[in-house]
Amino acid sequence: MTDIASCFPITDPTLIFFVVMLIILFAPIVMGKLRIPHIIGMVLAGVAVGRYGLNILVRDDSFELFGKVGLYYIMFLASLEMDIEGVRRNKGRFGVFGLLTFAVPFIMTYVACITVLHYSVLASLLLGCIMASNTLIAYPIVGRYGLQRKPSVTLSVGSSMISLLMALVSLAAIVAAYGGNTGVMFWLWFVGKFVVYCVLMAVLIPRLARWFLRRYSDAVMQFIFVMSMLFMSAALSEAVGLEGIFGAFVAGLILNRFIPHVSPLMNRIEFIGNALFIPYFLIGVGMLINLRLLFAGGGIVGVVIMIVVFGTVGKAVAAYLAGRLFRLPVSSGNMMFGLTSAHAAGAIAMLMVGMKMEVEPGVPLVTDDMLNGVVIMILFTCVISTIMTERAAQQITLRDKEMPEDSTANDGEEKVLIPMRYPEYAQRLVNLAMMMRSPKNTTQMVGLNVVYDDDDMPRKQEQGQRLLERMTQYAAAADIHMQTQVRVAANIANGIRHAYKEFRATEILIGMHMHPEVSQKFWGEFHQSLFNGLNSQIIMARLTQPLATIRRIQVAVPSRAQFEPGFYRWLERLCRLGCNLECHTEFFGREDVLPLIENYVLSRHHDMRVSYTKMAHWAELPSLAASISADNLFVVVTARKGTVSYKNALEFLPDEITRHFSGSNIMIIFPDQHGDAMDEMTFAQPQHTEEHSAYEAIGKWIKKKL
Repeated sequence: MTDIASCFPITDPTLIFFVVMLIILFAPIVMGKLRIPHIIGMVLAGVAVGRYGLNILVRDDSFELFGKVGLYYIMFLASLEMDIEGVRRNKGRFGVFGLLTFAVPFIMTYVACITVLHYSVLASLLLGCIMASNTLIAYPIVGRYGLQRKPSVTLSVGSSMISLLMALVSLAAIVAAYGGNTGVMFWLWFVGKFVVYCVLMAVLIPRLARWFLRRYSDAVMQFIFVMSMLFMSAALSEAVGLEGIFGAFVAGLILNRFIPHVSPLMNRIEFIGNALFIPYFLIGVGMLINLRLLFAGGGIVGVVIMIVVFGTVGKAVAAYLAGRLFRLPVSSGNMMFGLTSAHAAGAIAMLMVGMKMEVEPGVPLVTDDMLNGVVIMILFTCVISTIMTERAAQQITLRDKEMPEDSTANDGEEKVLIPMRYPEYAQRLVNLAMMMRSPKNTTQMVGLNVVYDDDDMPRKQEQGQRLLERMTQYAAAADIHMQTQVRVAANIANGIRHAYKEFRATEILIGMHMHPEVSQKFWGEFHQSLFNGLNSQIIMARLTQPLATIRRIQVAVPSRAQFEPGFYRWLERLCRLGCNLECHTEFFGREDVLPLIENYVLSRHHDMRVSYTKMAHWAELPSLAASISADNLFVVVTARKGTVSYKNALEFLPDEITRHFSGSNIMIIFPDQHGDAMDEMTFAQPQHTEEHSAYEAIGKWIKKKL
């Protein structure tokens, strides 16, 4: 029998590329289960398959090539996505905070490395540059709370750009001084080359971009042109003694205004980078890391602690000091610290530059301790940044009491998208939509049937068309015009999302998953992807009997629900439903939200039969099951992760509904949120999320065994 171990490490280029593609495919799924940032996940995957791990792959020339491209891509995208106009409008404050958030951690890290870790001057300066810069990895959290225009957020975004620029300039100076010639003439020559390079790029690239983009609209040619500008800038920066990543960053700054953030060209640039170059680079970095040193004693633990503590404390000091200077509340300081404390792929990019340098022949500037320490530091700071930003976003929301206006429930056109698949259930969904429509009869409805693109597609399309025709006739009987579409898609959730955008719908009404032969999961095959991928109101309903037989509606409202943007929208829908069914509606919630509901009902639906019951804690939800009879409708207002009314108890909602409300009529509402959800995955903020983490599965297994 052939010894399998003799087949490793893999040296065949085709197999190497195949294994890397498998890692890029499955790493986000595994990291989602482990709740680990995907940037760290890619690096850890590289550790696992590299020579210091399982020794599966050889780090061949492809990692050098794609790694170099990925290195430039990271810095290019970082500058391409920055708000240059925002920085120009508030350059004074941005300059002050940018200088503070660069200088304080730079100085603290440098002093700590010199005095405590006894690193060389060059190594200490390099680590100082790494900790002085930051990545806005927690910025999507701000978008979910709708706080993008808050002073603390705009300050953090602008200062991050300035601190990164200053860190790259400092890094370029360190690399230029690496030769040892640090006299006055050397620095004059360095500054002269730096200025000439920046002026040349600022004059040349805009002229070329205007000329090319005006004349050629072909998608491939535009993409190749942008890549050409990127590598031209990187190559010229290396030619004048600067580092290539600085040139990539400059190219992104200059091309920023020529590539709109929502343009197809920007989408292609981000897609290629996130799908191939950046993960390839991160895996290659992981293959250089020797985590065995963590268990071999030595000072690596001390290195990690020093880098994390001094770098993070430096960012905190800068944030709170700037907050005091600008007379901002403590919650704003928390936000500034949270957004500016994370380090991601940019830190690895700068570290990789240092790995090419040697203190003396044969002695590398970046030791294994430094390399491992920086990677572990990225993991810690990403966690710290996420927690602090989440906490600060909730503090600011509650501090400013920014509740939606009750007029938002009736403003604008209402268009309900109703995905339908099962004939026995479709009529109840359409009937539910009718009961929640505007009393002015202006609500539009869109019937949707999505079928898989497979061999059985023609038959399913015909079935779907017949189903939609019947529902159109049913709606027409109530004088409601329904648009319909049978859509073919490889993924049901994506098909629904695309239809939602095409029809410009305002909300989705969909049946809950009830077919265990299709999927054993509570949310089914695609429901979770749907509410994670759309920030609009989604109502999921499971009706075991006709609506006309419902005699009571019971609504569980989470605390702080009044601060969600969609608060009055779902409240208006439930009020219409209660009035049209002429049944009693009972709201369960905390004393801070019930008066708001009562005021709304009195002002807009004063004839509604309604009562209010205090529910002090969400843990009381299972106790409501005893009061729910077969002809009741139980409504749960839930929340998406990272929103102001979200609580950890909502993680167990599927289990509680399955255990306590299995035979009940159920409606689950995901309210409107701020902004638009992402159209694609990035390694800072992945679109895909797993229903349960691996830790929950292990905990359940241990509990079962004990």
